[in-house]
Amino acid sequence: MFRTHTCGELRLDNVGEEVILTGWVQRLRDKGGMLWVDLRDRYGITQLTMEEGITPAGIMEQARNLGREYVVKVVGKVVERYSKNDKIPTGDVELHVSKIVVLNPAKLPPFLIEDETDGGDDLRMKYRYLDLRRTPVRRNLELRHRMMRATRDYLDGRNFIEVETPYLIKSTPEGARDFVVPSRMNAGEFYALPQSPQTFKQLLMVSGFDKYFQIVKCFRDEDLRADRQPEFTQIDCEMSFVTQEDILNTFEGFIKYLFEKVKGVHINKLPRMTYADAMKYYGSDKPDTRFDMRFVELNPLVKNKGFKVFDDAELVVGICAQGAASYTRKQVDELTDFVKRPQIGATGLVYARVNEDGSIKSSVDKFYTAEDLQAWAKAFNAKPGDLILILAGETDKTRKALNELRLEMGTRLGLRDKNVFSPLWVVDFPLLEWDEDTKRYHAMHHPFTSPKPEDIELIDDRPGQIRANAYDMVINGVEVGGGSIRIHDRRLQEQMFRLLGFSRAEAEAQFGFLMNAFEYGAPPHGGIAFGFDRLCSLFGGSDSIRDYIAFPKNNSGRDVMIDAPAPIAQEQLNELHINMKNLPKG
Repeated sequence: MFRTHTCGELRLDNVGEEVILTGWVQRLRDKGGMLWVDLRDRYGITQLTMEEGITPAGIMEQARNLGREYVVKVVGKVVERYSKNDKIPTGDVELHVSKIVVLNPAKLPPFLIEDETDGGDDLRMKYRYLDLRRTPVRRNLELRHRMMRATRDYLDGRNFIEVETPYLIKSTPEGARDFVVPSRMNAGEFYALPQSPQTFKQLLMVSGFDKYFQIVKCFRDEDLRADRQPEFTQIDCEMSFVTQEDILNTFEGFIKYLFEKVKGVHINKLPRMTYADAMKYYGSDKPDTRFDMRFVELNPLVKNKGFKVFDDAELVVGICAQGAASYTRKQVDELTDFVKRPQIGATGLVYARVNEDGSIKSSVDKFYTAEDLQAWAKAFNAKPGDLILILAGETDKTRKALNELRLEMGTRLGLRDKNVFSPLWVVDFPLLEWDEDTKRYHAMHHPFTSPKPEDIELIDDRPGQIRANAYDMVINGVEVGGGSIRIHDRRLQEQMFRLLGFSRAEAEAQFGFLMNAFEYGAPPHGGIAFGFDRLCSLFGGSDSIRDYIAFPKNNSGRDVMIDAPAPIAQEQLNELHINMKNLPKG
């Protein structure tokens, strides 16, 4: 027997028992006549104690030769600790050791395997198998496990069936770039790894599986950041004979269940916000509603007063930061520099302070009277001590920039508490968005999204005004899930492909199998997919999904631990009919 108990299991009830523990040496403290070793496994830490005159001869010397991360088996008697440690669950007891067996020695690890390590990101990624021994990283994966189990429990309890769909599929031109896989048996042809199981889950609805789900790997060849990985996990769901309302109710229940089961947090009914209102009041289709600070549009109040920046702007809009009137000139200049960063793109920032006596001091005082400035304060419902921040310019660009400023102020004012959760639905998205570069429409979500029935009449002459039967779930400014009611009629699907610039031949080549399936009795259906990694990071209070993936890639899409991607042998290239001669050097 390797062990009778784990290193996180022993309590006062075990005092007097002889037990066997196995694990890794966390640290060793040698005080001459007394020696302590912290032994760690996945479940916790137990203190091992050895004392001259009590511990059998040779054990103390054997223990002194142990190094960090040695794998050992120890036998001993559980005793109550004289000096208890309330920071660990096993802190009331210790093990008086009678035998030590070294199961495997270890090299000195390249960084401390402690909660607070001295290893940087790159080093810990290279030795990820060591990083996974650390308690915070292990707890992240335990959270992921609990969320996966709760997901299956909820969906299984509502008659969803889990069905696996293929990983080797057909490449499609919409969305992000595909990862492609050459076929040895079909020379010159390629599979693609799925960006989502979209068409397969729709085919399952045609097949009569009216409630499907899958916790599934998806793949996108796109530039990476904290909340992106080339391979990621979705909770993918589809339902037949449902309206949008049915789906919103089902998955509102799901997210409330997850919060209750995993976090012990009660979530009330999720509010709903239209896409138009989200953009107007927050400048984002994924608004962070943990705090208010909604946009206020000022065009009627500020134009034709001689201030050219406002007079020439398509939109003048601002926010009110409560209690920030005390900001120094240096702090306001920092905010100006922030909005002028290239990735935000504003040309400047106008401010107005509401002083404690109710008077207002503005950076554009010479263009506006005291009465004008009081009208601004009234529009914002600003109180003494508040700071009004205003941007101007082209509508979409200005809203986007003000959204970034709003989030920055929320962070600075401590309004974005990671222990507070504010979920909502965003609904009534545009069906299409115009791309100036390609001079054609693209699907806001994907080509299978159904228009609002009342908007279908706009399809020929005003397609840009069509609203989609689509919805996103947003939590704390993060889109965690999105879906739509799907098109289930071949004729409407063909119209959609034409709007998106597909020729009849292209549509048939890419999606003929799906349109053919629609002719065999496709039910009305719709669904949703949740970013599982994002949900995990949100529940865990982290900004990066990497922390919740066992073996993640870095920002270049590399696994530095196994050194992938990597070249393959010429023999394999020949079998796959791949010629590397024309590849650019470097």
